[in-house]
Amino acid sequence: MSETVLDVKGMSCPLPVLRANRALRGLGPGERLRVLATDRAAVADFQAFCRESGHALLACTEEAGTFSFLIRRRED
Repeated sequence: MSETVLDVKGMSCPLPVLRANRALRGLGPGERLRVLATDRAAVADFQAFCRESGHALLACTEEAGTFSFLIRRRED
């Protein structure tokens, strides 16, 4: 399955989540969004965002200071 990549490296809270929310609205149900961020607060922000919005946080990894979040858009 393909995924859309959103690069928000260098942006601080709340911009990564706001940009991801906008990108997810443009995707179809079940499609995936990978978000690349450098803000450490994004870990807790994306966990809370997905829990509250109904989107699925499939993976959260960190490599060399860059966090990668894989989110599946909720079914409407």
